[in-house]
Amino acid sequence: MSGEGQDSNQPLSEETMNGILEMLKEAGVSTKDLEEKKHAFWDTQPMAHGEEARPEGPIVPDKKPEELRAEPYNMPGGFEWSDVDITNQEQRQELYALLANNYVEDDDALFRFDYSEDFLLWALTPPGYRLDFLLGVRASASKKLVAFISAIPANIKVQSKDRLDVVEINFLCVHKKLRAKRLAPVLIKEITRRVNQTGVFQAVYTAGVVLPVPVASCRYYHRSLNPKKLVRIGFSRLNPRMTMARMQKLYKVPDVTSHTLVPMADSHVDGVLALLKGYLEKRFALHVNFTREEVAHWLLPRKGVINTYVVEDKNDKNKVTDMVSFYHLPSTILGKDETLYAAYSYYNIATSIDLTDLMRDALILANQTGSDVFNALNLMENDTFLEELKFGKGDGNLQYYVYNWSCASMKSADVGIVLL
Repeated sequence: MSGEGQDSNQPLSEETMNGILEMLKEAGVSTKDLEEKKHAFWDTQPMAHGEEARPEGPIVPDKKPEELRAEPYNMPGGFEWSDVDITNQEQRQELYALLANNYVEDDDALFRFDYSEDFLLWALTPPGYRLDFLLGVRASASKKLVAFISAIPANIKVQSKDRLDVVEINFLCVHKKLRAKRLAPVLIKEITRRVNQTGVFQAVYTAGVVLPVPVASCRYYHRSLNPKKLVRIGFSRLNPRMTMARMQKLYKVPDVTSHTLVPMADSHVDGVLALLKGYLEKRFALHVNFTREEVAHWLLPRKGVINTYVVEDKNDKNKVTDMVSFYHLPSTILGKDETLYAAYSYYNIATSIDLTDLMRDALILANQTGSDVFNALNLMENDTFLEELKFGKGDGNLQYYVYNWSCASMKSADVGIVLL
């Protein structure tokens, strides 16, 4: 991330822009708006004369402490900054209420994410988290929480840069009635200022929309577990030649797994770290460099939040040969007193068994937790099992961004990071 006042809007080369457009088209993302902007952009910029693509690295150089803005950005009248202590139950409930009523909806306004309080505690308190990076805005008179943005620390590999300190940006949310107040840009500027003060100038984040400029684009896929409910609530539909009985039979999963998978425990942390580290470093252009503490935080099971199962080595139960994990993110069905229970694929590694077989067991385990649907992005090696395990292609794409870092675009299979 970079502070204000430096030229971070230098034009991209035509070669770079064409590569980005090609990557998005391959992922099935409409590039109409971006291409129209591209033509308008190129017509007004001295870029058609063969400027070479920008070298990999920071777009705006890191600033010295004395060059950084010391004072918080001014809020519009009637609003004030307020750090949100997510470990405080009352403040956690305030954030839950803000997100539950104002956060991400699908394009048809049928569903809205319903992050549980336990999920928010998990998502926002990894090792090294900072209270001043959990940034809220309150109405000065009522003290009601009306906006929020978060940043949590991570260290990533991106392309040829093996280690880069970043923050992961998430949960940007402004109350619906206040969106004309232009609070979101001020939130982004202020979280950037705070992160810069700690000597970090890059960030990773995802968005369902195409912004300048994605490094990768991934597609969502959905695997029905409770097709009758999914059709009833409008998440899925019956094809003309399909009956409900046939649909239920098609998506039925066995009651027991075909492999011996046990819930991850403290004794497995070192084994999971070794497995994850070796897998991510060998295969992917974008991934987190996990520490032992981070593996314990992100992957040890939490009821209703995260499930992780491992296959233990037959000769050493502390050694892990395979792992599968999924987190739980339900959605409110708008206008109905009902909830869609969704499991989301997280980190999965198969070394002693086939990945498709491992994920078939993951569907069984997710079904046992009461999930209605199992969702997965086509990143990492997920493309290898989606068709065979009867995943359907979703409507949505997720774009990956690395803020203030120039690098070549990558295919979804090169992405080894899952952001919540």
